[in-house]
Amino acid sequence: MDEPRNEQDQQTPAGEAMATDELTDQVAAELTGDLAPSGELPGEQAEPVMLEEEKVKDEIDIQIDLLKDTDWVVRREAAITLGEMGDERCVEPLCNALRDGDWQVREVAIEALGQIGSPAVEMLIKMLRDWDIRKYAINALGKIRDERVLDPLMQQLRNDEFKDDATNALVALGEPALERLIKALKDKDEMVRKQAVLALGRIKHADAIAPLIEMLADKDWFTRLTAAAALEAIGDDRGRDAIKPLMKDPDMVVRMRVERILAKWKKQPAGSASTN
Repeated sequence: MDEPRNEQDQQTPAGEAMATDELTDQVAAELTGDLAPSGELPGEQAEPVMLEEEKVKDEIDIQIDLLKDTDWVVRREAAITLGEMGDERCVEPLCNALRDGDWQVREVAIEALGQIGSPAVEMLIKMLRDWDIRKYAINALGKIRDERVLDPLMQQLRNDEFKDDATNALVALGEPALERLIKALKDKDEMVRKQAVLALGRIKHADAIAPLIEMLADKDWFTRLTAAAALEAIGDDRGRDAIKPLMKDPDMVVRMRVERILAKWKKQPAGSASTN
């Protein structure tokens, strides 16, 4: 007759049972190929991705803090980095950097906002209300191809203080601004018409030739002069023929400028100029 086992031998500790179950499951998984590689438990695969996202967020915060550094070189590099990141969270600190005391920091902040693009438009438009930084906000808007920037920039053509900045920004936009600028040639405000002519001459698009030819008959001598110069810049033969009547313009300055334009054109073969 077998001797009864000790109570200690008859009971398997709970911890041992669990370890045995885990070992059994692991062996089974290895045999079937279902085991997560390198002992990876379910859900662990997403962890590196999450860590990378957190790392990027941390880096943005670091660069934002560096925008407050006392060294302008550090602030400049931080602004460049934030622009390259292109994250929407970078917009507000970069807009604030437009107030920086160093012009080099302000310049790269403008470029950085242009890199971020459309997410920066709304805040930049609001910043147009601030006279101190309006110039920089205008320049930044000119680097963003978003239709929302057109109306605010066209409005600034009426502002004597910032009309040249707005003109530069519209020229930087190029073809997307073409329709608004052509329409502005009919504006009641003489200054708006002049700035539109200047911008169209710099954009040099063929669609502007006919509207600019019409401006050669404007009542303002400077607008006629600017329209002739714009047609010269575009270089199309239609412009060459259209400005010839200005040789008899009542204003001497216009006549002299047109003479120089035509003399310069004579040195070029007909049809040699190209337009967009």
